[in-house]
Formats: sequence, C-alpha cells, structure tokens
Amino acid sequence: MASSSSSPAFSSQSWNHDVFLSFRGEDTRKTFVDHLYTALVQKGIYTYKDDETLPRGELINPSLMKAIEESQIGVIIFSENYANSSWCLDELAHIMKCKDTRGQIVIPIFYGVDPSEVRKQKQKYGEAFVKHELENKTKVESWRKALVDASNISGWEPKHIANGHESKVIIEIVEKISQRLQLVSPSANANLIGIASRVQSLKSKLQIGSGGVRMIGIWGVGGGGKTTLASSVYEEISRKFDGCCFLENIREESSKKGLEELQQKILYGVLREKIVQVERVEEGKHMIKHRLCHRKVLIVLDDVDQLDQLKALAGSHDWFGEGSRIIITTRDVHVISTTAPRVDEIHNISLLNDDEAMELFCKHAPCGHKHKKDYELLSKSVVSYAGGLPLALTVLGCFLCGKDINEWRSAIARLKEIPDTNIVEKLQISFDGLTPVEKELFLDIACFFRGQYKNEGIMAMLDACGFYPVIGIKVLLEKALITISDGRFDMHDLLQEMGRYIVRGEHPENPEKHSRVWKKEDVLKICAMDATKELDMVKAVRFECNSYDLVELPSVANLKNLRWIDWRGDLASPFPTNFPPKNLCCLILDDISQKRLWRGYKVILILYLNNKLKQSG
Repeated sequence: MASSSSSPAFSSQSWNHDVFLSFRGEDTRKTFVDHLYTALVQKGIYTYKDDETLPRGELINPSLMKAIEESQIGVIIFSENYANSSWCLDELAHIMKCKDTRGQIVIPIFYGVDPSEVRKQKQKYGEAFVKHELENKTKVESWRKALVDASNISGWEPKHIANGHESKVIIEIVEKISQRLQLVSPSANANLIGIASRVQSLKSKLQIGSGGVRMIGIWGVGGGGKTTLASSVYEEISRKFDGCCFLENIREESSKKGLEELQQKILYGVLREKIVQVERVEEGKHMIKHRLCHRKVLIVLDDVDQLDQLKALAGSHDWFGEGSRIIITTRDVHVISTTAPRVDEIHNISLLNDDEAMELFCKHAPCGHKHKKDYELLSKSVVSYAGGLPLALTVLGCFLCGKDINEWRSAIARLKEIPDTNIVEKLQISFDGLTPVEKELFLDIACFFRGQYKNEGIMAMLDACGFYPVIGIKVLLEKALITISDGRFDMHDLLQEMGRYIVRGEHPENPEKHSRVWKKEDVLKICAMDATKELDMVKAVRFECNSYDLVELPSVANLKNLRWIDWRGDLASPFPTNFPPKNLCCLILDDISQKRLWRGYKVILILYLNNKLKQSG
C-alpha cells in the first residue's frame, strides 16, 4: 500500500506527535476510531485524538491546528457524515497543506464510503456540499481540492474493512503506520558519535527476526555509553513489538521506591493500562509472567546492580511471549552471568577510538573558528586524558566550551592533580558497591600495582594483608573496575585517578592523613616530620629513591597501623629498634645495605626484590 511521500527537505522536521486522527465523531468516535487509537497507543505511537465536539459553524480551535502541524502522520477517517462537518473539512484542508509545506505523511481510511464518493463529492458528500455552498462559500473550493487530493492517495477502502473484521484491519493499519514512522523518523541519537556501528553490532546479537526470547546484557565501565547504546537500539526497534518499556536507573530507583513499583512500571509501560497496585515482589513476578507471556515485548532494564532486581523484573525467558527481547545494562557482569536468569549473550561496551573521541570532544567544545594549533594540541591532551570514555569527553568538553586558551591550559593542568568531580562521582558508583575488603583491594591496585604482573608474589602479599585476592580480584573484574592485560593488572586511567582521589580525600596536601602514600615527595614529607607527628592513618608506603637519597624511616610509634612497605633504596640509618609495627603484614626491600634489620615482632611476609620477584614477573 502506498501513501504520500516525505520530501528529503523535511528530514530534519521536529514533530511532537506521531499521528493526528481526523474523524467525524458521531460516526466513529466510540467504535472504529476508539479501537484504532487504543491500538496505536499500545504500540507506543504517540497519537493525538481530539475528543471535543464543536457546534456547527464554529471555527476550529488554534490549538488543534497546531497539533496537526506538529504531527508526523495525518490519518483521515472518511466516514459517511465526515463532509457534514465544516470543522472536519478545516482539519482536512490544514492536513493537506501540511503535507505540502511540512512533509507530513497522509494516510486515508475510507470507512463505509467509496473513494470516488469523496473524490467527486457524490451521495452524502454531495448533499453536504450543497449546504456548504450556502453557508461557507469562501472555503468550499479549498475543501473540494483537499478532498480530491486526499482521496487520490492510496489507503484503506471499504472492501478492506468488510465482513466485520475491523480488528484485523486495525492491526494492519497500525503496522503500516509503524513502518512509515521508522522510515522517516529522525533518530534522537542520529548525531551521536560512533553510535551507528555499535547499534548494528548489538542488533545482530538481538536477532530480531529469529523468534524465541533473547536476553542480552550490555556490560562495561561507568560512563562508557551503555545506557546510550541501549536507548539508541530501543528507539530503532521498539515499533516492531507489541509493547515496550525502558526502565531507567534501576539501581537508584529500586532503593528509593522498591521493586514493586518497578514491576508496576513494566506492566503499565507494556500494556498501557492502569494496573492494580503490586503489594509484594512475588505477586509482581506472577503478574508480569501472566500478563506478558503471550506478548512480543521489548524491555530495557537499565543499570541493574543486584541479582534480585533481575529476578523480580525479568526472572525467566518464559515470562515473555515469542519474539520478545530483553536488554539489561550493568556494571557488574556477575549479575547477568549467573544461573537464573542467564542472559543469552553479553555485549561488552567498546569505548571510543581516538578519532571518535576527538569528534565528540570538539562537538561539546567547538574551537574550529579559532584555528589555532595550541587548541589542537590541548584537545589531544584532553582526549588522551579521557581515554575514550564518553562521559569524560562530554563533561570536559562542556566545561571548556567558550573558555580562552589560558583557561584551557589551567584547567588541563588542574586535572592532572584534581580530577573533575562530575566524572569521579559517576565512576565511584561501582566502587561504592564493593565490600570494605574489596575497596581496600581496589585502592591497593590503583595506588601500587597497576602495570605489575599478577603473579604468586603479589597475590601472596595481598593475601597476607587479609584481602582474599582470588575472589576479590574476580569481583573487581566483574564490575569492570580492573582488567588483566598480558598478565598484568590494568584499569582505565580515570578509574586509577578515582582511586587515588579517594585515598587523598579532603587532604590532598597532607600525606600523613592518607591511607596509602606512593608519591616520592609525599614519602619524603612524611619522613621529615617531627617524631611527635601522628601518622596512624598511613597503612601502606611505596618509596623509590636514588642512590643519593638517604632517608630516615619514621618512628614506629607514629606508624602503628602500617601494614605494607615497599622500599626501593637505602636508608640513612638502620631500622629503628622498635620496628616493625604490630600490624605489618608485608615488607618488600631492595638494595638495603644493612644485613640485620631489627629485633622484635615476627613479620608475616618478607620479600626481597633483588632478583626473585623480578624473575617471577
């Protein structure tokens, strides 16, 4: 079936409604139009249906004209008495005008009348125009032209709606409207950098036309674009389903409102009808399965961080009808890889490459009009700092937009010491979800072990500190906080910055208040402090000094909570006689000249790095 085509000139047109329904109320309001409207809404098609009735002769409401102009498709239901209403004819004329001037699509439905009756104004339409000739001479010609133009567009005729099979025809009409919207709707995400290839990759995993029920998990670091990808795919494919629901920010919403309210949102989103309040999670599970098991649905569960959330909202494939697709975004791969329910495939989010990252940054911090090499070099510096993370590129681009070259230099220099809080807060969500011992493990890796081999020596050190690294490292990997690359500990640059930012806390210039000290200048500052200075917050120290750096170790009375030392270089004097602290679990020494270190407490683990650890790496 054909319909009016949309000119490319209108491709960027903005619409507030998908469909405007023009109809004669007394003929079809409570029958065909009511059923059509319900079907369109259930399909997620935003439809304007005016439910007012104007007395004969009154002017059409300006807000109605505006609604017509803001609708992408005009559906005209030509019924027996349609032409009796001057209001309907005004609507029709304006719809046909919008077709020519705004690229609006027009779909006619001939309900109980033949297209020729409309085109030539015969029978009831002819009778109506006899009256209009007497009352509205100035408008008659425009109305006649609108009727002729609209009736020449291929649409649904009486033979299509014969024998009382209205429901079948309505399904066909809704499907056709859905297809037309997909073909011409400008995507809200069309201008997103690098989205097209990522959307295609995810769509191939969803296997839309293959039948069955598929659950796909999108996993990756915070700020990496999981939600953006899910929403882009949702927008592109949602019209292929009987019902859809995009449930945002489940991690936060479930803690605020409870899983029962989220279950209600799914039911309302898919069914588009008021649902009896869900009192218990188990009741909600039963309702979702009972109401949706025969429906082809698309559901996105965004930012799931607990298994009970997934079990409550999409507990099994058999909760949903044939052809359904469930998309789950998460920072924790464990949530979507457990036994019930297990996703069919995990889609690992890919960060932006250098070209995409530069394009995204420049989109938010345009400097094309400046044409200065300095801006190009600084932009490259920001892109390198962001490491392909869309969140960071967007935040930094918006921040630098409109600032001069000196402000750029100052901001970038500050970032090296103080990361942007908007970025840190987003990344820290994953960290906040760790247990206390997992947090300690992550901070040790961020401060000391990134780039080092995950070997027996380091695992023994972490185990000696009580971090249970075998299971702890597994958790950090699942939450995308760390990676193992070529056998070495690794992580995104900004995650390492976040970890170190957490350690420095509110006292970046006071290393004696940090739990971990790794910067040479900070260690030297601590070692130079007065013997009465409290250093009980310091838990771990790494120091690499040159042959001419002879440093005094602080008194153990000050370092009573020290559990870990990695000292590369000589000391100005032997270890203090009261060394080591009671909590010391691990001591790594390299190039220490003294043979006898101390007398006193037994150290749980002593590692000499002269050769052994280097060889095992």
